[in-house]
Amino acid sequence: MDKLTALSLSIGLLSGVATFLAVGPLSGFFFIWAATIAWAAYFFLGANKEALINTIVCGIFGVVLAWITALLLTEISPDAAPGFSIMAALTVAVVVVVLCLAANIPQLATIPASVLGYSATFAYLLQTPDTLTQDVLLGVSLSNPLVVISTSIVIGTYFGQFSAQLAAKWTKE
Repeated sequence: MDKLTALSLSIGLLSGVATFLAVGPLSGFFFIWAATIAWAAYFFLGANKEALINTIVCGIFGVVLAWITALLLTEISPDAAPGFSIMAALTVAVVVVVLCLAANIPQLATIPASVLGYSATFAYLLQTPDTLTQDVLLGVSLSNPLVVISTSIVIGTYFGQFSAQLAAKWTKE
């Protein structure tokens, strides 16, 4: 079959498997939205071994920096001068500068994947009640974004690789 059809079928099939895992046996531990972000990043970055490594390494780097940012945010008093909103904005700005400057290190040079990991972590923290707390951030549990978002990124990236490999097997030369 042609390449687009093969890729469409492989992504569709594996999307069904990923969805089953996310709403079934891995529910609460594997988030389909975080996985599909990494899956798409894998293809965006070239769908090759380098893309696999960069999506996982830089994605998890983004998760770690978001986790650090979240910890710092929990330390800001609601009545802090010049105000929580400004302090939170400054905190995020400084950490994002660090995230971008880390691209000087070759293993962390894929800034978009780092930003995706950072953003996915904050999506989780801001959408999930009672997770943006030191107890959750410092706890050893499946609520900790270091665990659940990193795991989702890794699984999603491998789903991307598997869908590309399956499509290649189905493609007529």
